[in-house]
Amino acid sequence: MTPQRLALTPASALSRLVAHILEMESLARRRIAIGLAGGPGVGKSTLAGELVTMLNAADPGSAALVPMDGFHMRHAKLEALGTVEHKGAPHTFEGADFVNFLHHLKVAQEPVSGPGYSRQIEDVVDHAFTVAPEVRVLVVEGNYLLLTEGPWAGIRSLLDYAVFLDVPRDTVRGRLLKRHAEAGLFTEERNRIHVERTDLPNYDLVAGSSERADVVFELMTER
Repeated sequence: MTPQRLALTPASALSRLVAHILEMESLARRRIAIGLAGGPGVGKSTLAGELVTMLNAADPGSAALVPMDGFHMRHAKLEALGTVEHKGAPHTFEGADFVNFLHHLKVAQEPVSGPGYSRQIEDVVDHAFTVAPEVRVLVVEGNYLLLTEGPWAGIRSLLDYAVFLDVPRDTVRGRLLKRHAEAGLFTEERNRIHVERTDLPNYDLVAGSSERADVVFELMTER
């Protein structure tokens, strides 16, 4: 089934999502998972965080953020494998661990903590967040939620509603260069090479998975 495509501002997308998720949650008799997918630099993390805030404002304690980025392979492991230059590509994640984690979260009745990713140290941080037992909506965000290759293929069936965020490629390139520069860990030349060699190919790969979403939001942003 072809997903609905809507051109919306981020604010309009959030309003639409909140209303839809609140309705879904009121009808569900179990914990539900909402997936926000899209390539690097499209604004997934920002939108997901704002969505959780708005859901919890409407119903305190009902929603929690579950970021895929916490399942990056640790930097030391990437160095040992000799694949640091491809960091961020699908094969540089612990994809199977993420699928198992999400599967457990859907049914867990106890507090569950999960890892996050710090751009300040470019590595995984343990126990970065905790999903409380009373949480009924998991807002899952990440690049590869809708891929069909390898362990990633196991995610789509765990999502009760999947959203794909689409932002023009040139806009994404500018955002990614700015993001890497702000982290201040590498040279401008290294950042440019990484964006062209890894980030943008990942963007192109993920774009091909948009048809597996329930809805595609073409986000209208100034930059």
